[in-house]
Amino acid sequence: MTIESRRQVRRYFDAFGDAEWHRLTGDVAGRVGLEVHRRFLARFVRPGHRVLEVGANPGRFTAELAALGASIVVTDLSPVQLALNEERLRGGAADASVERREIVDVCDASRYADGEFDLVLAYGGPLSYAFEQAEDALCGLLRITRPGGLVVGSVMSLLGSWRHFLPGVVKMAEAIGEDANDLILRTGDLRHKGDQDGHVCRMFRHSDLSDLVRAAGGEIVAAAASNWATLGDPDTLAALESDPDRWARFLEHEIAACQEPGAVDGGTHILFACTAR
Repeated sequence: MTIESRRQVRRYFDAFGDAEWHRLTGDVAGRVGLEVHRRFLARFVRPGHRVLEVGANPGRFTAELAALGASIVVTDLSPVQLALNEERLRGGAADASVERREIVDVCDASRYADGEFDLVLAYGGPLSYAFEQAEDALCGLLRITRPGGLVVGSVMSLLGSWRHFLPGVVKMAEAIGEDANDLILRTGDLRHKGDQDGHVCRMFRHSDLSDLVRAAGGEIVAAAASNWATLGDPDTLAALESDPDRWARFLEHEIAACQEPGAVDGGTHILFACTAR
């Protein structure tokens, strides 16, 4: 990540503020995404695990880690997001599980010892903001997990985002030119849109993510999309959500579908768990 890219990401999340807390609960698709993330995480965290949370934001998953019995070192690149994490969790049960909070760039885990953590959680796409340093960043996260430990994370999905946000992609292509849009669709790198103040990240195909994990010395042990069927038709989803029994059944089907190999590229994010080879 260049220094300017790092500054742009920090500025974006500083300005985004508490909206990050509401992002996964503001609509039905967001609530499904939260459940997909929760259940994926619960497959790997055990009571007593010591977890480094990278890109913790205001603490949605800090609270989930605490509920699963983990002890957590909470980190974020954005001082605003880190302060919101403390504010949101202060005085609650989850806060007792937080060892400390500190500003950390995903690209630099050098302050932590080899094998220091049972698991590293990198939800919210921290590796999508590492750009050219993504391989080194993941190497660092794998280094600080114990033998057999896991890095559980998410990256922004190129193909799923293209499908879901197609009207916006078409408008963006009209604004920046088709050559720049072709470059974004080839590389996943939103810096090619030339926006110096807005949201930039690198989006991944599952094949790109697999290549990254292998290059960093790891192997993927599980992956899932977030979301699949729930990225469209909000009226149908709202009707389903209003019926607890039908909604519970639908969630089971959706979460199972998100783990199918043919669906992993189809959501706005790709969830993954990997371990060092």
